[in-house]
Amino acid sequence: MKTFHCDKCSNQIFFENTLCFHCNSTLGYQTATRSINAFAEAENGLWRSLHRRDEGKLYKKCQNYVEHNVCNWMLPADDEHDLCESCQLTVVIPALTSEKNHILWSRLEAAKRRLLFSLATLNLTPASKETEPETGLAFQFLEDGVSDQHVMTGHDNGLITLNIAEADPAERERTREQMHERYRTLLGHFRHESGHYYFDRLVADSEWIDEYRALFGDERQDYGEALKHHYNEGPPADWASRFVSTYASSHPWEDWAETWAHYLHMLDTLETANACGLSLHPVKADEPEIEKITLPSKTDDFDDIQRDWFALTYVLNSLNRSIGMPDSYPFTLSTPVLEKLGFVHKVVRAQIKAPVAVPGLVQP
Repeated sequence: MKTFHCDKCSNQIFFENTLCFHCNSTLGYQTATRSINAFAEAENGLWRSLHRRDEGKLYKKCQNYVEHNVCNWMLPADDEHDLCESCQLTVVIPALTSEKNHILWSRLEAAKRRLLFSLATLNLTPASKETEPETGLAFQFLEDGVSDQHVMTGHDNGLITLNIAEADPAERERTREQMHERYRTLLGHFRHESGHYYFDRLVADSEWIDEYRALFGDERQDYGEALKHHYNEGPPADWASRFVSTYASSHPWEDWAETWAHYLHMLDTLETANACGLSLHPVKADEPEIEKITLPSKTDDFDDIQRDWFALTYVLNSLNRSIGMPDSYPFTLSTPVLEKLGFVHKVVRAQIKAPVAVPGLVQP
């Protein structure tokens, strides 16, 4: 994530902000510039940009910004849509019969917007299913108990379903403990499920499939039986030597999705550290060091990314321990996992450097 500053007063602002607390300017995200900008109210419900590159241009708020305050994205005033590019991807929202559901929906949309920001960094912005029904992406946010249904978070042919209970920290932590997981976050769910979508878009039936199978295994093995075995028998005893998580060991599809999610985790954290100007200069020469962080979106060399990542996680965990918190990064990456992450990076970099027309993706 980049750092942002108010166009009017230069005060630091953040990705989720709707108001500059220094000058009270209304804020909104513009997909064209990938930035949070300040706006002055105009007439007829429109807003005038204060950004120096398009100062005076008129915009309108996403309808979910206006009516529900669960969004902070803007659209050009003449855009035919009432919903922004992010909200257009959500096809089912929870029933807003309680304030709690409204809060959970807001958290889901916020996590989705962070995912889309990362994907845009990689030239992987998805089209909606409205524009590309067969290959586009859509989200539905469902609640347990409606029509006696038990909602399973998952992906099916470009439709990502999330149980809104995952947006409740207490429920999510309870599930994490029950599943013996080291890490479970709402944003992590979005990253994982998007991995299934991008496997179909970038790897399946492509030039990458043989290399994928050599690293992750043959995805044509029975998925249902593999999951049944995983839940009945648990992960293999040596899972940590080959997989980024226990769930990754269940099937090659899940291995890819977990590795993809971890790659996005690295990408966004490194970009944030770089935007904040973070560097690390240890007293001893053989300790982790960062002079200037290498952005994954700007280099082919995964070894550079790996080196910076290990140094950064050393700092993150040390800081957490200093305030009595658990490690923020509770992972140890084995050589096979690093090779898989390197493969994801290679696939992504190929799309960044020489983008091809991929069904379902918006061309840069």
